[in-house]
Amino acid sequence: MNFHSFKFGEQSLTALPSGALWWPDQRLLCVSDLHLGKSDRIARRSGIMLPPYETRETLSKLSQDIALTDPQTVICLGDSFDDLMAAESLCEADYLTLASLQAGRHWLWLEGNHDPGPLALGGTHLSCYRSGGLTFRHIAGETAPEVSGHYHPKHTIPGTGSARPCFMTDANRLILPAYGAYTGGLRATDPAITCLFQGAVIAILTGHRAICVPVKPSAHPARPNRLRGNRL
Repeated sequence: MNFHSFKFGEQSLTALPSGALWWPDQRLLCVSDLHLGKSDRIARRSGIMLPPYETRETLSKLSQDIALTDPQTVICLGDSFDDLMAAESLCEADYLTLASLQAGRHWLWLEGNHDPGPLALGGTHLSCYRSGGLTFRHIAGETAPEVSGHYHPKHTIPGTGSARPCFMTDANRLILPAYGAYTGGLRATDPAITCLFQGAVIAILTGHRAICVPVKPSAHPARPNRLRGNRL
């Protein structure tokens, strides 16, 4: 079994090894921080040229998860594009891929700090979404139980030096890993993340299979959130 199913709030959810969240009872697939067009934004702002394939790689992974789950609803949990110009600069092939994934589905774009305005693409643009007692938004707030993204958490497999993007959860909060191909990450033990949780925290590592491990908070004192409003 490559995925990890768990209870959150009153709902049964499944963490997929890709970093997507699947809610079977709602036929809802949720992904966070796709950061489509990141290479375009970096080239435009810094002149540094990266291989411009991350959008295609991310959409290919999303296509596989949609084929696997056949969702009725897809939530993109903010920072779907690296900025609004990146959304406007999709090549025709990527635009057509995205349009085909949206066809026949309820597609929700939640606003993030990288893409705060309406997108000229199919689907519905919202600041947050509520269903079945769960609240979905980009940056963790005060609502519980709540599903969010933004922090790009990563955690190390015990006994190895290999860090993987991970889900982080306790009884009240669930933070998704970054789904995009070119996204960085913040360690799961960083106080900027652990201060958001109140109880025992579990990390669900992505990769070939989802691996569930406890998170022990860092002994370092808390410091300001390095990712809020940044350009990671």
